[in-house]
Amino acid sequence: MFLKHKLTGNLVEVLTLEQVYEPSWEKVEGRFHAGQEMQDARQFEKSNLIFPSGESLPQCWIDAEYNGATTN
Repeated sequence: MFLKHKLTGNLVEVLTLEQVYEPSWEKVEGRFHAGQEMQDARQFEKSNLIFPSGESLPQCWIDAEYNGATTN
């Protein structure tokens, strides 16, 4: 899966997909896809990642307390 790094605009290849959609993980392992050579893997804060289209990650992927219920 590829996500976009908000600070640089570069694509990030996520190496462990479960870390993206599991809200208990605050960071994901990935690597930048920029330049000619394969970049080293590193940790990325999920708060600094968005979909390549510019959309934010779903709240249920980020917030372990999120339940989707609204109160009126």
